[in-house]
Amino acid sequence: MKDTSRILDLKYKLQTIELLNLAKEQYTYRELSGILHLPETVLSRYVKGHVLPTAERAEEINRTLQKYMSLEKELHERIKFDDLGYFDNTGIINDTMLLERAVQQAVGKFAGKRVNKVMTAAVDGVPLATLLAHRLGTRLIVAKQSREVGVREFIEEFYVPPKTAIMKSLYVSKDAFKKGEGVLIADDIIDSGETQRAMMKVILKARAEVIGIYALVAIGNEWKSRIESVGNVPVEIGLSLVKMVA
Repeated sequence: MKDTSRILDLKYKLQTIELLNLAKEQYTYRELSGILHLPETVLSRYVKGHVLPTAERAEEINRTLQKYMSLEKELHERIKFDDLGYFDNTGIINDTMLLERAVQQAVGKFAGKRVNKVMTAAVDGVPLATLLAHRLGTRLIVAKQSREVGVREFIEEFYVPPKTAIMKSLYVSKDAFKKGEGVLIADDIIDSGETQRAMMKVILKARAEVIGIYALVAIGNEWKSRIESVGNVPVEIGLSLVKMVA
């Protein structure tokens, strides 16, 4: 029990340092010193990884920075809309520090849940899912739209994205899951919900369990009914946007 407690304590301190590094992208050391009431030299040593804060100080830093840094705000500021209302998420999925912040949120939301695997669909959801799987110490499963050479048996699920007449498929190796495993779906965007619903069906075909869904951004509300048609699972979102394109 003592070893487990030490590991959890260390993880919390490291998460605090990650949050502090993210804050450093927005604030100067002088500004952070005023916010956290700590000397600039101490903050510099934390950011550079020279020393770790005590558990009490890490908790205080976390609590204070959470008031100044909103993941929802961070995500919204990085989304760039074009004239038609579509947005570019490159500034989100390419920012590993921001993704680490999202991972912290996801881990907190699904704390205590039995997560054996993290699943996503290629390609934009891969960075988030990879970091999340690493943080949870689980394997990553990537559903693809084509069959891989060398894989003999697949679990396949068809779906049709809205406003298209094109049928698409998701393929996952048949031995990717074990019966009864808990699977957390992670993705960059939920729009129609079709991709997430297809992943849920793949998991159920493998006789595994969908623990929940975490997405960086959700657009509109029509995705909710599609996901609920497969199962009532918790869905956690970093940022919810109104539907921008009719």
